[in-house]
Amino acid sequence: MLKWIESTGKSEEAAIEAALQKLGMDRDEVSVEVLERAKSGFLGIGSCPAKVKVTYEAPDEPEETPAPVEEAPAAPVAEPVKEETPAPVEAAEAPAAESAAVPAQGEKAEQIDAFLTGLLSHMGAAAKPVIQMDENGTYQVELVGQDLGGLIGRRGETLDAIQQLTGYAVNHGQSKRVRIHVDAEGYRAKREESLIRLAHKVAGKVVKYHRNMTLEPMNAYERHVIHTALQDTPEVTTYSIGTEPNRRTVVAYSRGEHR
Repeated sequence: MLKWIESTGKSEEAAIEAALQKLGMDRDEVSVEVLERAKSGFLGIGSCPAKVKVTYEAPDEPEETPAPVEEAPAAPVAEPVKEETPAPVEAAEAPAAESAAVPAQGEKAEQIDAFLTGLLSHMGAAAKPVIQMDENGTYQVELVGQDLGGLIGRRGETLDAIQQLTGYAVNHGQSKRVRIHVDAEGYRAKREESLIRLAHKVAGKVVKYHRNMTLEPMNAYERHVIHTALQDTPEVTTYSIGTEPNRRTVVAYSRGEHR
């Protein structure tokens, strides 16, 4: 089910970061709506902080029962800038190697492997998970096999669903969450490169013509890539509007202000 919290900060990014720290989540796990933009005022008078609404998916809370063990859930079977949609990513190249990643071991790695192995079997996919842990403590899972386009899906939608299900299965009922990123055939790295190119191209037009541009609907991960790519770009700010699954990123001219 969907839950949300509101957060404030000196800037939109500061407010978002405060919410993420409170939730213990990554930017690509949430959707952000800017409720109030930060205002500097005049000589500090009339200033006000930015206010954002951060929405996230949370599993339904089960009723209190004496059941000692909970099994992993079964797998469930403004105008857009259409011309700026990044080209589909070809999923044919070998995945890029993870730097500073080592084979993951322990209970969590075993849970991830067991859940994904069962899920992939249920989906009829000839693939297996290879699990590593990076230097930030994130479990990096690469699905290895042949013809994995079906596991990636349109714009990575199936891959995102697999990642979310895995996160729910492993983190459900736990006080400390672990971060899990699932990829296949190096899709996410290539998609990210395409989105970064799009972000800078659109930002150039926004600065040149002093007008905002709204991108086509993207999922939380893709919007996060756009936000991150432009967070240090002068005269440009970004925020999201709308509701899932039609939530869009706006690349806005900030009239010389810089976050």
